[in-house]
Amino acid sequence: MQTDAKVVPLNKGAAQQSPTSPVGRLPVALIQVRDKVALQLKQALQVLFDNADDTLFEMADRATSNAEQNAFFEAMRDLRLKRKSIERTFLQKVSESFSSLNQYEIGVAPKLDAVSFDSLSLVQNDELEETVALDAMVAKVVNRDGIALGHLTARFNTLVRKKIEDKSNPLGPRPLCEAFLDACRSLGVEIKVKLIILKLFEKYVLTELDQVYAEANQLLVTAGVLPDLRSAPARRQPERSATTGRPAQPQAGETASAGQVSEEGVQEVFGVLQDLLSQVRGSSVLPRRDYPADAVPVSSLDLMRILSHLQQHLPQQHNDDYDLRVSLDQLLTRASARTGRTRVVGQVDDDVINLVSMLFEFILDDRTLPDSLKALIGRMQIPMLKVALLDKTFFSRGSHPARRLLNEIASAALGWVEQDDAQRDSLYHRIEQVVQRLLNDFIDDPAIFSDLLAEFLAYTGDERRRSELLEQRTRDAEEGRAKAELARRQVEEALNQRLLGRTLPEVVVRLLQEAWSKVMLLSCLKHGVESAEWQSAQQTMDDLIWSVEPHEAPEARARLLELVPGLLKSLREGLASAAFDPFSTSEFFSQLEALHVQAFQRFRKPEPVDMVADGGLESPPLLLDLPDEDEVEEEATPAMVAVVEEIVLVSPGETPVQEPEDCLADDDEALDFVDNLRVGSWVEFQEDEEHKLRCKLAALIKPTGKYIFVNRTGMKVLEKTRMSLAVEFRRQAIRLLDDALLFDRALESVIGNLRRLKGA
Repeated sequence: MQTDAKVVPLNKGAAQQSPTSPVGRLPVALIQVRDKVALQLKQALQVLFDNADDTLFEMADRATSNAEQNAFFEAMRDLRLKRKSIERTFLQKVSESFSSLNQYEIGVAPKLDAVSFDSLSLVQNDELEETVALDAMVAKVVNRDGIALGHLTARFNTLVRKKIEDKSNPLGPRPLCEAFLDACRSLGVEIKVKLIILKLFEKYVLTELDQVYAEANQLLVTAGVLPDLRSAPARRQPERSATTGRPAQPQAGETASAGQVSEEGVQEVFGVLQDLLSQVRGSSVLPRRDYPADAVPVSSLDLMRILSHLQQHLPQQHNDDYDLRVSLDQLLTRASARTGRTRVVGQVDDDVINLVSMLFEFILDDRTLPDSLKALIGRMQIPMLKVALLDKTFFSRGSHPARRLLNEIASAALGWVEQDDAQRDSLYHRIEQVVQRLLNDFIDDPAIFSDLLAEFLAYTGDERRRSELLEQRTRDAEEGRAKAELARRQVEEALNQRLLGRTLPEVVVRLLQEAWSKVMLLSCLKHGVESAEWQSAQQTMDDLIWSVEPHEAPEARARLLELVPGLLKSLREGLASAAFDPFSTSEFFSQLEALHVQAFQRFRKPEPVDMVADGGLESPPLLLDLPDEDEVEEEATPAMVAVVEEIVLVSPGETPVQEPEDCLADDDEALDFVDNLRVGSWVEFQEDEEHKLRCKLAALIKPTGKYIFVNRTGMKVLEKTRMSLAVEFRRQAIRLLDDALLFDRALESVIGNLRRLKGA
């Protein structure tokens, strides 16, 4: 112990001060990089999981077997349940890989596992596929972002004493892929599904590593770590990932031309819009403003403050007459009066204001949005304007959080219908919360849009899953109804073939139509029309009809004697299997017994008595064992019924869909409209002058030709035939709703209008 106490490190003071100490905390610069990267990776993972459901659902929809489809559905469920766990484990492993940069023992040889030839085996096919996919993903990142990764590795090596290579860099593609695979070990999915999830990781996480490397390098440059290290511009594909579309940030030390190229890519859409605005400035759409020569443009910061003031004082209810430009000019006039100099909005900011105003003009005129929700969305104009002023990529990035939030709200509102008490509707309440939070909390940090988007997606995701479940149950029920309807048609056809145009005892007609039809229906549904059970049910019906018809042939009596016992047994067993009312069954059989007794009596002949011995006249013939004449006459006249109309079977509580009286020609455009409807299309029915019904086509039941429509909760609200839909479209009572992204449609419309004005 004394010897140990005398051992004093020569560089004790340095060890306490140096940020590159081999043991202990990470340097501050690395901690900043780690925390920044953790946030970026977390956001990328959230995008991955948000899109995983849709991808797996599409794969399930294209599945070629039930087993394959079930595998995708199970993977969706498993991924939802373990999403948080995977995200937490992945980020924990990335954090641990940073911590290990300063945690190794000098002079300790690496431990190798004992290897024997007996333990060697071929790599499993699944592992091989996984390895091949991982190698391909890593190679793509290295080829694309190798220079930026190399610079990051070099800067890491100046901060820690442990030798780091690109492949051991915590932010290298291979460690990140391996960390994600380890985090996904708990998923009980097949290799096919696992490869799809890996592809999603590549699409939504690895494609954003250029941004991660650029910002990490910039943080280290700011901290003074190899600030003079220069690199050539990173080679990127012309099109950005569809996931985020974020522009690549220039790395520290990159040439000015590279930065300009990147900036030009970011500003491309906004530049086009500015050019179009300049072409139409001075027209009736965009009147030119006359300002004094000494007018002073307000700074962007001051403009943001003015807009925040307007945002806080917006009327509680959106007013169609509210004009943002008028309110802004009034505040600028006041500011000009106080300073004595005319204050105006700068040209670039003015262009942004004009563009956002045009976008919201389209949005508030869009017939797809319900009027009540337009009022809420209209209150988002100032927050959207502020974010556009802060970030011009708002116009170019399809995945910009503010744009996505607006699009998601519009998509969720597509199936919303006007209600007497909108405040009690959960969707309306949720959208109102989003709008109010923007108005109350958004000053100049656009991160609030990402937070609100994540919360809203979580809400709509739960709503969508519930509606999809109910929608699937609706489809299953309708398909079951379609099978039952086809079976009823088969039974109707069989009954009409045997009964139509004939006169039979009323009890027999009722027995066949009310009772035996149920037996045949069950037989058709369970076994089909080619089965022995169906043929047997038809034969029983034929035998019953024959047994109550009058017959003159002598051999008919023998056949009737042989037929009746088996016939009655088949009838009893069939009606019992269909759970037909026992009391009604007994009543039917009592009446049927009387009919068969009469049929046997008709076959009986009078028997002569012996002649007298003396050859006298023969006595009159006597009818043996017969009732008196009055009784015979009464029993010989059962109630008869002539079947002159086709038998139509209708289930209890069901009314057949009525075809319209008007029929359209086969080449009518209205029929083309119906034929082009796809499952998932939203339509609006004008029920009367005041009421409209919005619903989605959930299923087309081909055997019956029925179009089944559901509301946004997945509940069936309407059932139409092809012809009735076409007639509704012809009289303009039905309208197809455009379910394309709202902001994108608005931007496309603005660009189109500006181009038309330019050419005018």
